[in-house]
Amino acid sequence: MAAEPRLTSEFWVHAYLARLRLNDIPVFLTAKGDATAGAVIVKLNTLDGQARAFHRSYDMEFNRIWVELIAGADRTVEDELTRQRMSDPDLWIVEVEDRAGRHLLDEEGLA
Repeated sequence: MAAEPRLTSEFWVHAYLARLRLNDIPVFLTAKGDATAGAVIVKLNTLDGQARAFHRSYDMEFNRIWVELIAGADRTVEDELTRQRMSDPDLWIVEVEDRAGRHLLDEEGLA
């Protein structure tokens, strides 16, 4: 079985930003990490004082999936992301702002 080709972090982030913008969902790159292999965290700010953050992981069949890292008050989530960034300077952080909670991470091609 051939290995699945992996996209660079930078390529994936820019494709994700483009997809969100095509859907009129405001998005900001708040931390730029290692272009090739930096981990990516997506923060969803619902603009009501609450936020959630997601990171990539694997399910029981070793498929790549997005899982929730933390949820709660925006300040609490932001503090956790600051800690994550301090321990991993190669980390990318993408902030999505959507009152309806759309992040598109469950769409085809974004795992």
